Amino acid sequence: MTSQAETVTVRVPGKINLGLSVGPLREDGYHELSTIYHAVSLYDTVTVQPADDWSVHVTGPWGDRVPADASNLALVAARTLARRRARRAKVDPVRIDIDKNIPVAGGMAGGSADAAAALVGCRELWALDHIENDMLEGIAAGLGSDVPFLLHGGTAIGTGRGEQVTSVLARGELHWVLWAGEDLSLSTPEVYAEWDRLREEAGTVPGTPEPSGELMAALRRMDTDAVADALHNDLQDAAISLQPVLSEALAAGLDLGARGALVSGSGPTVAFLVGSQTEAIDLSVGLAANGPHGDIVRATGPVPGAQVVHHRNSPEPYRALPTPHRPGPPGPVTG
Repeated sequence: MTSQAETVTVRVPGKINLGLSVGPLREDGYHELSTIYHAVSLYDTVTVQPADDWSVHVTGPWGDRVPADASNLALVAARTLARRRARRAKVDPVRIDIDKNIPVAGGMAGGSADAAAALVGCRELWALDHIENDMLEGIAAGLGSDVPFLLHGGTAIGTGRGEQVTSVLARGELHWVLWAGEDLSLSTPEVYAEWDRLREEAGTVPGTPEPSGELMAALRRMDTDAVADALHNDLQDAAISLQPVLSEALAAGLDLGARGALVSGSGPTVAFLVGSQTEAIDLSVGLAANGPHGDIVRATGPVPGAQVVHHRNSPEPYRALPTPHRPGPPGPVTG
């Protein structure tokens, strides 16, 4: 790396949750989770460059829904990293430009993706060789539950509140069609609150969340139909309760031939699993003609996490952080 870089551009994917099990509420206000993250080829592009003052500027299809003030998570990430760097030497403020293609408040971790990209981009821009991967992950975890995963990408298990990431062996490729309703958004706290309400109404007590053995085995084989059968999201009913059109979208996609479908994370993006690029095209056309109105994109996964794609004055290529191999999650994983 070099301290003379003028701009650094990072490409970062969105994520979907192939499995999401929600456990009890913790003392810190978060729910205990077990989730299987899956990074897909729907990307934001984040560019950082030195500036006189801190600022963030957002363009792209979803740009008008993103705050461009001090609350922007990418800007928070950059300033947090700068404070960590300030222990050794002051760094210049940066201008952050985000080309926003990941849906906002859509359950695809778009804000977390931009934060991960800002961390990777600023570390490169400021030549922070002393900021090791573990330290960067610690900063990421403090910013949001999904940020550590977006540093790595691929397919991984998330535990704790989602910030503890362990890689999943998954060879091959899955094809997806993503539907995001126009003017549709859901806040994560809102969906969890609705999940709590529905659970209390039903009189159920959440147990310890564990990853699905069936889903893990299907991913090892990358068997599309087996993955489709094992897709699961505890938050789906809560998201549908708040946005009933999601039920219509799910039914439309399955009627049109999707192998499987689920609401991604806290929603409201709906992910349809198909068997090939041809099936993805056919489903996209069918949804556009016969499904509820929304934005429809095709994607594949898994893909790497935040990666530098342009670094002026640096000829060296950059690789995404390797996903950590940590001890497995609690509970048996069969298959």
